[in-house]
Amino acid sequence: MDSAWLVPLALVVGAIAGAAIVAVIVISARHGQRAADVVSTAVPDGVDQVVEALESAGVVIDPSNNVVKASPGALAFGLVWNQALVHPELVALVDQVRRSGEPVTEEIELSRGPFGDANIYLFVRVARLGARYILLLAEDRTESYRLDAVRRDFVANISHELKTPIGAVGLLAEALQAASDEPAQVRRFAKRLTKESERLARITQEIIELSRLQAADALSKPDVVDIDHVVALAIDQNNVLADSRGVRLVSGGDAGVEVYGDEPLLVVALHNLIANAIQYSPKNSRVGVGVSSVEGIVEIAVTDQGVGIPEEDLDRVFERFFRIDPARSRHTGGSGLGLSIVKHVVQNHGGDVRVWSQPGSGSTFTIRLPAASHASGASLKETS
Repeated sequence: MDSAWLVPLALVVGAIAGAAIVAVIVISARHGQRAADVVSTAVPDGVDQVVEALESAGVVIDPSNNVVKASPGALAFGLVWNQALVHPELVALVDQVRRSGEPVTEEIELSRGPFGDANIYLFVRVARLGARYILLLAEDRTESYRLDAVRRDFVANISHELKTPIGAVGLLAEALQAASDEPAQVRRFAKRLTKESERLARITQEIIELSRLQAADALSKPDVVDIDHVVALAIDQNNVLADSRGVRLVSGGDAGVEVYGDEPLLVVALHNLIANAIQYSPKNSRVGVGVSSVEGIVEIAVTDQGVGIPEEDLDRVFERFFRIDPARSRHTGGSGLGLSIVKHVVQNHGGDVRVWSQPGSGSTFTIRLPAASHASGASLKETS
């Protein structure tokens, strides 16, 4: 038996010894929730207190497969309705234990409700409770499965992203060798090789930055940061790109604003927003960077006059590797990590980032941070 279940089971069984009708299930003492009776039963003294002390969700089932006791968690997960277990998978486990008398432990996937495609993943333990009843305990593993899926997607996506420039480098190296007697071809292939190597280096650097941002010590030594300096550095890093695309960079707003944090990380975040705005702006347009400070909140807004973002994509723009226009992003060398890095930088500084956009009219990305005079140590902790 998994040791995680020993204490809850021992407490429950001890509390109901000698009782005719019993029910226990568990959930979330952290939220201060009390167990809910599905039917009116005489609960032995002390059972309610035991239930409140447990952390696992569960159900007590009688010989007719009626639920005699359920926790708020069991009800919230949709495991119980109308005094019965909803999912046939759980009923099958209960019947198996009733026939064999042996405890059963399984990880199962269940539908979250009758509508939609959302599922929950539960680690379920089913065992006899005295001679008449069956005790079912369930631990929610949905978040663990979600994180595993995110990691798998990340590996798959980054493998795909790296495959393109690595393949191009190999092909260009072969082309250079074959064209060794043709100086014009050598120069052309060398220029493309340089571009692909820069793209590869950029993707690698962004992966390193994202990994650092997700580390526990991402802001181990925060300091006072001058936002004017952050804006000046980020704009300076993008001047060449803006000039090459005929885009004018302007800045303005409140001066002398300060926050607590890591200046290089904030420069990276603002640089990414400005570079992104330039990439999606037409020639002879303008990208503006504005700073404001109101009631202890610092806002840094980057506004462009570009193509805009469709409404259905606004909630996804900060996802890793998400691209609104994949063909355009690959052509410009975008990795799809830039806005994800912005989100993590800002969250690590106790702030958030918002986006407004209208197709054909442009977009505004706004970083919101606590001002230095109002920031607290708690706001400097990683929140992502």
